[in-house]
This record gives sequence, C-alpha cells and structure tokens, in this order.
Amino acid sequence: MRRVCAAIAAALGVVATAALPANAADLHGAVNGWRAAHEREVVDLLADLTALRSVAVDPAGLQATADRLQAELARRDFKARQLSAGPGAPPVVYAERVTPGARRTVVFYAHYDGQPVNPAQWRSDPFTPTLRAGLAPDAVVVDWRAAKPPYDPEWRLFGRAASDDKSSIVAFLAALDALKAAHRAPSVNIKVFWEGEEERNSPHLEQVLNENRALLAADLWLIGDAPLHQSRRRTLYFGARGDTDVEATVYGPARPLHSGHYGNWAPNPIAMAAQLIADLRDPQGNIRIPGFDADVRRLNDAERKAIADLPPIEDQLRRELLLARAETDEGLTASTMRPALNIDAIRAGDGGRAIPAEAVISMDFRLVPDETPERVQALFEERLRELGWTVVHADPDAATRAASPKLIKLVWGGGYPALRSDMTTPQARAVVESAQRAAGGPVALLPMMGGSVPIYLFAKVMGAPVVGLPIASHDNNQHAANENARLQNLWDGIDTYAGMIGDLRW
Repeated sequence: MRRVCAAIAAALGVVATAALPANAADLHGAVNGWRAAHEREVVDLLADLTALRSVAVDPAGLQATADRLQAELARRDFKARQLSAGPGAPPVVYAERVTPGARRTVVFYAHYDGQPVNPAQWRSDPFTPTLRAGLAPDAVVVDWRAAKPPYDPEWRLFGRAASDDKSSIVAFLAALDALKAAHRAPSVNIKVFWEGEEERNSPHLEQVLNENRALLAADLWLIGDAPLHQSRRRTLYFGARGDTDVEATVYGPARPLHSGHYGNWAPNPIAMAAQLIADLRDPQGNIRIPGFDADVRRLNDAERKAIADLPPIEDQLRRELLLARAETDEGLTASTMRPALNIDAIRAGDGGRAIPAEAVISMDFRLVPDETPERVQALFEERLRELGWTVVHADPDAATRAASPKLIKLVWGGGYPALRSDMTTPQARAVVESAQRAAGGPVALLPMMGGSVPIYLFAKVMGAPVVGLPIASHDNNQHAANENARLQNLWDGIDTYAGMIGDLRW
C-alpha cells in the first residue's frame, strides 16, 4: 500500500509534508532550526565572499577567492586543493569527502567568478556588500550585524556575484554545517568543482575535465547556477541552451553624409540593418533562415508534461516588466525550448542628422539540441548571400566597398552546443524526489533553462547525468548593476542542498 501511495504522489508531482518519511522530515526540521539560529553567520559568510573581487580583470581577487573557498572546504573535513589549467587561468577549487558505506558519488558544481562591473551604475560599491529591506529603489539599508534575527526573508544582499553563484556556494557550506550539527552523515560521497571563469565562457573547462577525468569520476553532477522559475517555486533544470554570437557591421558611405543633401540617394546603413533584422526574424521571434530548425530535437512526453505542470507566471511577468504583449502565446518556458535569434545592440550614428558610414549589430543565437555553432554559422552566412549580401570577415578595402551594394562584415564569437538531459534516469528521479521532500511539495521541473552555460561538457567528457540546482531569484539583476541575493532564496537553498547531501539515494 505504501508503494501505491508513493506512486500516486509521484504521478501527481506532489509530495505532501505529512507523507515525508520520518527521517527526511526530521532532517529538514533540524536544518531549518539550525539556519534560524545562525542567520547572521550565514549572511556574514555570503558578505565575506561577495566582498572578494573575483572578476576576470582582477586575477589577484580570483586567486584570493579560490584560496578562501579551499580553506572553507578544508574546515569542513574535505580534502581540498586547486586544479590549474596553466598560467593565466583561474584555478578550479576541487575537494572530496568520502562517506563510509555510500554507494554513489555526486559532484557539486558552481562558479565563483562574477561579471565585470561599472561602479557608477551601482547604488553602492559592488564589492561592499549592502543589505537592503527589499528590491525597491527606496529600500532602506539594514545593518544585519546589529539587527536581531529572524531576518526578514525579503531582505536582499547587494553585491557582484552575491547570487551568481556565491549564494549557491554558501548554501552548500551552510547545509554541511547544519547536517553536522544534527549529527547527520552525508548519504553520498561528495566532490566539489568550483571554477573561476564561467563568466568568460569557461575557456579552460574542457581541458581541466580531460586532464582530471579519473579524479572527477562520479554518478551525477549537480549544477548550482542560474535562477529559479519565475513562480519562486524551488526548481530543477535538466539542461541549458547553447550559444553563439556575432557582431555584424553594415557598410554605407565612406564618411558620414548630411541627411538632407544625401538622404534618399546614399544608402543608409541603419535602414539596411533594420531591414536585415526583419529578413532574419519575424515578429513572433521565429528565425527566417531556411533549414534552421532541421537539426532541432523535439521535446519528448516527459519534457512536455514538465512544462505543462509549471505554474503560470506570464501575466505576472507582463505586469512586472510593463509588457503589453508577449511575442508568442506559447508561454515563457515553451518559448525557451526553441532556438532564438536575439538582437542585443545596434550602434550607429550620433543623432546629428547624418547618414552614418556604418551600423553595427550585435546578435546572439541561443541553440537547442542537436544544433551546433558551426552549422548555425554556416546557415546564417548562406542566408545572407541569398539575400544579396557580400560577406567578409575582415575590414573591407575601398575596392570591395565600391563594388558591393550590400556589404557586411561578420566577426563570430565562440560558441557551444545545448544540453537536455534525460529527466527519467534513476539519478534524475532521485534528485526530484529529494527536492520535493525538502520543499514539502512539488518543484518546478525545466527540461532546459533558457540561458546558456557550457554544461554540455560535463555530459560529453564525464559521461554522467547533469541536473541543475538553482537557488537565485529570477529578479536578482544577474549580470547587471545592483545584483542581489534574496534571503528567502538562500534559506530555501540551504534546505535543498541539505537534502542533496544527506537525503539523496538511488
């Protein structure tokens, strides 16, 4: 009978709190009790890590962060060290801890680097962590060291990398502390892999994985990156879109021309750029490149069901973002399951009533399985030629400009493919069940998140299933000025990580 009830609960995607096994209920009760008694220490640790300047332009800050993280892991009975990919590459912080009797090994991944900052755009120094009573522009600053817990769960700690990904790192460390205080041993062997160049597209990640393949062998990788579903429901994701980007320069006259004297005669590169965008992308976001979707892997039944079971959040988001409409009526998550062509910037002219000499379009393609950056780039260039463009990859000379009615220079960035893992493996089912027990109810399951991170490498090189374990809020200003970490997300993250460490079995 107990198996039948569990099967029904699993089919409904719900694990009621009353149905929790006594040991799981006790575990999460103990973890939440420990957190409530140690809120100041947890925020202190997040503030300390956020104050470290772990951005690409500050190698010393990256190294200092790696050293601090290694020390934190060593303090928690891990064998910790740093893996190097050579001079100039930030180290990977690696650690391992064996649990007597455990049959499975799980790698916990996160990154400790953050995006570059422009301090002038921030309300406070991005490396002086500042707690505010909410997200509103007029939210007051709170001195958490003087405030008496329990803290308001809507308070937010502002600082670069506070949520992306230092909150996940702190949640992992705090979960270990809570389990130790409750005298609960991990249910799995644990390995830690925290890298320091994810915000630069992880250029050395594949090298480090290949050089340490045996060291990193595991049954599962859990990825502590990305935001939760916009409903704020605890979330798991099973892949990420791939990415490739291009900067396209459209050429007009050799020098800027007076728009009155030459308008209607000299081709305007801004107008040409606008027409090109319309030729490539329709108003619903569909990509107008013949054959572009030929390689796209379709969703399976489990993935379609997961999307259908998500809480509806589109109306709320439109109000929040002041959007009168969405590009499609298929819903946000379903929209992110297909490829996208995004126009990130158009730079041209200075508003001086002149026809500019050139216009620059920054574009990125978000890829889905089984597309590759190389194939997408080839299809894009083929389509441009069909539309009458002369494509070059370096600055054109005068003869080329004079002979080409529609001239465009393409400079491609890097790129990597997408990943969408199997949601039905024993490992995936165990992670879902553990997350549901921690949440006391259903969690949001995303077949693939809309953002792009090169997690395909973990599956490609290591051959292990990959599941995303995000904890950041969707409105955390990730990658932008005033990045912040909401305290309730951190509290929930501690609870979820405790489940993955102490209550994960298959």
